[in-house]
Amino acid sequence: MSEAGAAWLGPDEPAPVEAHGPLDAGHLLLVCEHAGNRVPRRLQALAPPPGELARHIAWDIGAAGLARSLAEALAAPLVLQRYSRLVIDGNRPHHAPSLMPAHADGTEIPFNQAVTEADRTARWHAIHQPFHRRVAALLDARPRPVIAVHSFTPSLGGVARPWQVGLLARHERGLAAVLAETLTAARPDLVWAFNQPYWIDDDTDYTIPVHGERRRLPHLLLEVRNDLIATPAGQNAVAAWLAPAIAAALARGQ
Repeated sequence: MSEAGAAWLGPDEPAPVEAHGPLDAGHLLLVCEHAGNRVPRRLQALAPPPGELARHIAWDIGAAGLARSLAEALAAPLVLQRYSRLVIDGNRPHHAPSLMPAHADGTEIPFNQAVTEADRTARWHAIHQPFHRRVAALLDARPRPVIAVHSFTPSLGGVARPWQVGLLARHERGLAAVLAETLTAARPDLVWAFNQPYWIDDDTDYTIPVHGERRRLPHLLLEVRNDLIATPAGQNAVAAWLAPAIAAALARGQ
């Protein structure tokens, strides 16, 4: 963390990056940019109510627990980001308006109503970049496939989202395509789709463009519907069929 970033977070506040597993080994790197919903002390007076911070607008519900279960099952290193995506979205580039959203799914975000360029830069160096420096260092030391674990809501804006799993990739769909095959073989009843309910874009994504595409590594942004993984039991149940499908896909890619 830079000196400016360290000063922005209090010395007794958690570091933004949480890492688990055999960081210097493994044939896969898992990341979870929207793992937490913490708000730094300096912003808490202007934070949305706790009920809003528990919603999908503040983090990816169930994604951290699913990522941990996958990491254990696959013996893979995992890097998570602890602070809320409302404070700064770890999967957005610096220029993105949604990096620090003023509103999110109908909710006003008070601490983002008058963000200055100095505020933007401070949050970037304190929270966003330490996470991505850790990911970059692990891939520098051992290039390997990278999977970003996310979750999505069953509906948004009154529109139903019927998919249970979304496999997101842009220019290189190799890992996503093979995982689609292994998932279909394991779970013929699974409702999945490519690039749903989102897609990779340079204005709305950071992890896959920077760590996957630019490095020419196999990559995937994995979306799982959050009603399936809202509880630890659900996270373990999904990991029980998802981890073997990922392992089979990686084995076919070698």
